[in-house]
Amino acid sequence: MIQKKICMLGSFAVGKTSLVRLFVESIYSETYQTTVGVKVDKKAVALDNTEVTLVLWDLYGEDDFQKMRWSNLRGASGYLLVGDGTRSATLSKALDLEERVRKEVGALPFVFVINKCDLAQEWEIPASFEAETAARKWTVLNSSAKTGKNVEEAFLQLTRKMLG
Repeated sequence: MIQKKICMLGSFAVGKTSLVRLFVESIYSETYQTTVGVKVDKKAVALDNTEVTLVLWDLYGEDDFQKMRWSNLRGASGYLLVGDGTRSATLSKALDLEERVRKEVGALPFVFVINKCDLAQEWEIPASFEAETAARKWTVLNSSAKTGKNVEEAFLQLTRKMLG
């Protein structure tokens, strides 16, 4: 069996914990839970006749990435980069986070998830943002931890990228 470590990266309150909880336990809660340090979960998935155990590291969110402990990323096979579509600052922070990860630990496979698409009427996504992520050749999914839209798909796409 193959095992892959995935880190969840993004600002505070973008929905990293909710995405993991829905993916692993099929549970969504309206109650906000701040992640302190790291919470680790596992889930086995079958992908193209290959069983893969995903070890999910839900890292605390920050608005200042410099406080991130780089040791948490050690051994990661990839990451989900999460932004909140209702807060444009989290999207620009995601651009910075990806650059810092690449600089600090190298190019890792990742999928960028713009969470909270169930609140699309409240989204604050600048028109230039889609063009910027396309120019960077990012895989971008709009998701909702509340409705489940594209949650499993995000993890499966990342798993495909990690397996090559």
